[in-house]
Amino acid sequence: MSIVALNKISLCGIFKDKSLILQDLQVLGVAHLIPFQSKDKTVTTPEISGIDKALSALKYLQAADKKRHQVRQEQGFNFDKTIAEILALKTNLLTLSEQRDFLEERIKEVSLWGDFVLAEEGVLLGYCLWFYRVPKRLMKSVEESGLIWQQINQSNTLAYIVVLAKEEPAVKAMPVIRTHVGDVSLSELNKQLETTNLEIEDSYAKRDYLTRWMSLIMLNLAKFKTESELKAAHLITRDETELFVLQAWVSTEVINKIELLAKKYSLACLVEVPDGSEQPPTLLKNTTTFAGGEEIVKFYQMPNYYGWDPSIVIFFSFALFFAMILSDAGYAAVFLSVLAIKWKKMGQSKKGMRFRVLTLVTLVSSLLWGILAGSYFGFSPDKESLIGLLKIIDMNDFDTMMKISIFVGVAHIAFANLVQAYQLRTSVRCYSSLAWAMLVIAGFLLWLSLEENTPLLVWTAYTLFSIAGLMLLLFSSDKAIKRPADLLWRLFEGIKNLSSITKIFGDVLSYMRLFALGLASASLAVTFNQLAIQVYEANPGLGVLYAILLLLIGHSLNIMLGIMSGVVHGLRLNFIEFYNWSVSDEGYPFHVFSKKEDYQ
Repeated sequence: MSIVALNKISLCGIFKDKSLILQDLQVLGVAHLIPFQSKDKTVTTPEISGIDKALSALKYLQAADKKRHQVRQEQGFNFDKTIAEILALKTNLLTLSEQRDFLEERIKEVSLWGDFVLAEEGVLLGYCLWFYRVPKRLMKSVEESGLIWQQINQSNTLAYIVVLAKEEPAVKAMPVIRTHVGDVSLSELNKQLETTNLEIEDSYAKRDYLTRWMSLIMLNLAKFKTESELKAAHLITRDETELFVLQAWVSTEVINKIELLAKKYSLACLVEVPDGSEQPPTLLKNTTTFAGGEEIVKFYQMPNYYGWDPSIVIFFSFALFFAMILSDAGYAAVFLSVLAIKWKKMGQSKKGMRFRVLTLVTLVSSLLWGILAGSYFGFSPDKESLIGLLKIIDMNDFDTMMKISIFVGVAHIAFANLVQAYQLRTSVRCYSSLAWAMLVIAGFLLWLSLEENTPLLVWTAYTLFSIAGLMLLLFSSDKAIKRPADLLWRLFEGIKNLSSITKIFGDVLSYMRLFALGLASASLAVTFNQLAIQVYEANPGLGVLYAILLLLIGHSLNIMLGIMSGVVHGLRLNFIEFYNWSVSDEGYPFHVFSKKEDYQ
């Protein structure tokens, strides 16, 4: 739940030992290499295209419907040759599929004209065949054209006309432009289609055959990536005649390992603390329990090294937002059942283990919220039953739900500004962030006072407004006040900062989507239930089957909409509204220089 403190190390050693030193450093797996005297912040692997090709080939095999028994022995296996063969097969299959689509379309068009072969040049004494699809209402124009023609087919609206002439008839001679049929006969097109289908079938069979190499590709891919990174590391050092210099970022916790490496090879080692002007990479450190939030943070925007790690906040706020949007215990139970089935499989990778904990907390939160809302697939339990007594939230009580949603937004935005104030604690601008937190709280209290008509709330709200406004005017800039002009400059910055008041209240109102989407989900569930009951009552016989189908289709659709809404808007409130007030500067991730033991 923090950003790991880093040091910059500079190692200087004898050039002939460079390969051994880099190999040992890679085995340690603790460093983020810095390209020497380069604007790039991370190492660019020259063989990255080769890695991408291998990954593309592996994913292509993994998508195959039938997979063969995996070969474990490397005898007779050539990594580069196999990857090239798979990618060539993929390209060929794509070409064949496009060719089949083209042939099927051509056959559909040509079949309307019949199976024919165009005469060779000179056989018809210079005459040629010209094809037209003429609307039946325009056939009179064809009859009056004076051309030699024959109708060979027709549909409800079109007549298929062939004109015999040495030159293409003038545009005005026919009511429509001519149709290009091509010079390949229908029988030849069918023959080409059959050949193409057989080639596609053989290609898919070959793809299934090649799936036996997936395990060896994974194993060799790890080796390939390790070798590629090692080669790239050789290119980013500063090399002289007999010496080389290497720079890297490492955690302060592993400096002793670097010192042991330096001692082993008699290296000169310089350890430096970031001076504030440098931009080290960001290395997040979270427990396994809350690491799912870290994965979400990495997906959207890596915080700056000098910032803070919002992983745990994103973890719990996403779970809460998803629960409020789903608002149904029945749907949450369905998702929990799916998670139980996928639990073991998700635990096979590091990311899977992280996301399954996040998913579990999110779904348990959704189950609890659904129980409190008293919604089970759109049905509400009897008020006198045990689960009915647990219902304390009424989704149809618009005023209360609006207050809950706005309260969540106020708490989220205020917390974001309090965190920002703590991050700026060495600057007077921390009071500006503190003022924004006070401002949203004051706005919420003032809104409550309009209904409660409580003088204490009104007095508290206006007091907070006054204090917050004054703090924003005076502390929106950290410019030192040495003369009256500096004070005016500060006031100008404060007035400019105050213009964001509409923005912060707009961000708070964005949390209304929690109520709106939750109500929409609950309303749709109730609507599908009512429709099913009406269908059953209208037809007591087959109505049972229709009602069941309607429930299955309706609730499945609502569940999918719930997933989309919960994920999209749950992330949006975190990464737009919350980030906007707490995580401003973007960083870049810490890429560890290490041996890749396995592909995940």
